[in-house]
Amino acid sequence: MADRVTVFFYGLFMDPERLEAKGLRPANVRQAYIERFALRIGDRATLLADPDGRVYGTTATLTHAEIDRLYSGPSVAAYRPEPVLAQFSNGTAELALCFNLPTIPQEKTTNQSYASDLRAVARKLGLPESYVASIGNKE
Repeated sequence: MADRVTVFFYGLFMDPERLEAKGLRPANVRQAYIERFALRIGDRATLLADPDGRVYGTTATLTHAEIDRLYSGPSVAAYRPEPVLAQFSNGTAELALCFNLPTIPQEKTTNQSYASDLRAVARKLGLPESYVASIGNKE
C-alpha cells in the first residue's frame, strides 16, 4: 500500500492552507480538473454526473491516516471515496481519490456563505475566472 495517496479536492479542502490548519501535511499540490462532473453546492460541495461537465480543484498527496482524520468530522463523514482521473494543464493525468456524497440531497438550497468562501479559495488558487463565477450559480 502506498504511503501517500493522491486526492482530488474540489471544495474548501482544495486550499492547502486549510489542510495544514487541520494539522495535515499535503504534498505535491497541483491545480487539476476532472471531466464528466458538475459542482453542486448544498450545505457543502458535492459532485453530480454531467456528461459535459468539468470541475476544477487541486490534487494533493496525503497519508491514509491524514485522509481518515480529514473525513472523520461530522460535516464530511458521509462523503465516500471514488476514483477519478485528475487532469493537469500540461496534458498529463493521474488517478486520484475524490470524496463525494453517495446520495445527492434533494433540497435545492445553496449555502451562499459556503459558495462565497469557495469562490474566494478558487480565485486565490488561480482557477479559471469563468469557473469561479459559476460556483453556487448552477442548479
